[in-house]
Amino acid sequence: MTTFTPRVRLLDDSDFVAFHRVVNSAFLKTATEAEVERDRVQFANGRFHGAFDGDELIGGAGILSKRMTIPGTGPRAVAGVTAVATAVDSRRRGVLTSLMRAQLEGLRDEAAQPIAALWCSEAGIYGRFGYGLATMRLFTGVPRGAAFLSTVDCGSERVRELPREDAFVAMKEIYERVAPSRIGWLARTDDDWQHWYHDDGPTALRFAVLSEAYAAYRVRKEWTLRGPQHKVEVHEIASVNPVAHSAIWRYLLDLDLTGEVIYENLAVDDPLPHMLVDHRAATRKVGDALWLRLVDVDRALVERHYSAPADLVLELEDAFCPWNAGRWRFTVDSDGVARVQRSDDDADLVLSTTELGSLFLGGVGVAGLAGAARIRELRPGALAALGLAFSTEHQPHSPDLF
Repeated sequence: MTTFTPRVRLLDDSDFVAFHRVVNSAFLKTATEAEVERDRVQFANGRFHGAFDGDELIGGAGILSKRMTIPGTGPRAVAGVTAVATAVDSRRRGVLTSLMRAQLEGLRDEAAQPIAALWCSEAGIYGRFGYGLATMRLFTGVPRGAAFLSTVDCGSERVRELPREDAFVAMKEIYERVAPSRIGWLARTDDDWQHWYHDDGPTALRFAVLSEAYAAYRVRKEWTLRGPQHKVEVHEIASVNPVAHSAIWRYLLDLDLTGEVIYENLAVDDPLPHMLVDHRAATRKVGDALWLRLVDVDRALVERHYSAPADLVLELEDAFCPWNAGRWRFTVDSDGVARVQRSDDDADLVLSTTELGSLFLGGVGVAGLAGAARIRELRPGALAALGLAFSTEHQPHSPDLF
């Protein structure tokens, strides 16, 4: 039997139509004209690879240049992996593997972003390419009128409903105040704002704004025998401080003619459930969010600051990016600054770069990974030291899907 190896190359503008057709077919969707134009902008701004069978494009994957807030150091360059797709009639032929290899080897060869990040459609796919689950999100629903504890301060400022362009002026200013201190949040260009806030859904986005918080939401009509019980579907909330956060949630929960507020991307440590008189009123279901891949472990691990000193030798496994495999001495000084160097010393811990990707933002703890036999401790105390170093005050969260 002949083994098929796709030919992979960087795409140019002339490939856009074929690429877009493959992506939409793979995701079982039909794009509107507005979506095509938004995707064309991203295609032009990114680095997209295509996989070919002869002259036929049978798969593709893109990289967008992003800046993500990393623990202790603020926004840092990451490769935002997007639009990964294989033609429906070319699956199980090594197309995805070839595209992932081209991306990661390209990032290494160019000494480009040392960290890659993505949202995945199927959670079983990307671990084999070294991506680790790094952030979680809550699918949350709260009934209209749910009461807050008397200690919750909502302030006295009136929430205003603003038209899109006026709202964007305020929202961008608030977001730029918040994002640099929220682990996992991305810096946004004007193109990013337009892409994330496209408004061609079944109902128009609405914008509720305070001086230090905003909420973008849609209202999905739902009529019952008891009358209107419309669903408030939150697109995004950002707030500078707890008072503004409480005020914007109080506003959404008190909208007339509604029955429930739904937010499918609430941060796992958001204070909302603790603000409620009945915390069970908030239904919560945990789902995965952002996945991270350390392209070059020595360049990636020094990007963030750490919460405790450490001196550990890590035995890393990385079959897909073998340049990361082997022993590395990971040291953190009293200021939280790391050094990462090759080492011949005995290993303290054995793990793979997939686990390091999960640990990197502080959203996944070492205990769970060790309990699943994904981290092996060779020296007593090493696991606890690793966990303290990677711990963060707040859980990471990613409001943007890309």
